[in-house]
Amino acid sequence: MHLKVYLSGEIHTNWRKEIIDKCNKENLEIKFLSPITNHELSDDVGVRILGVEDKKFWHDNKGAKINAIRTRSSIEKSDIVVIRFGEKYKQWNAAFDAGYASALNKSLIIIHNDEHQHALKEVDAAAYAVTKNVDEVVDILKYTIKGEL
Repeated sequence: MHLKVYLSGEIHTNWRKEIIDKCNKENLEIKFLSPITNHELSDDVGVRILGVEDKKFWHDNKGAKINAIRTRSSIEKSDIVVIRFGEKYKQWNAAFDAGYASALNKSLIIIHNDEHQHALKEVDAAAYAVTKNVDEVVDILKYTIKGEL
């Protein structure tokens, strides 16, 4: 079985690389998709391509719309969407990704610590699995593809 997995959420740690490396070590046939993880480029892409804006709202709006082209396309192509909510920042965009993926009936795997359980209860309720770390995600992907642990 070959899967397409979109890795959404927190961009300040290397959790994506950990999942990809561990899945490669397990020889899992997965094509991984992700948003742009260069924070500065992601924030400024709109004005870098379409021109400077005087107001921060329009600066952010241009960037969000261009990033949405990649995000929505990737979520639509994916079989599974993994979304990590980190400890330090509020990932409102990740919550939006979860809602969008859920509306498309994608299989959701959520990663967060216990501290965020209450704040993410609606997101968790839409997920097929709520995990605490990348190892649990890799085990779920391995089970899904190979039927083994």
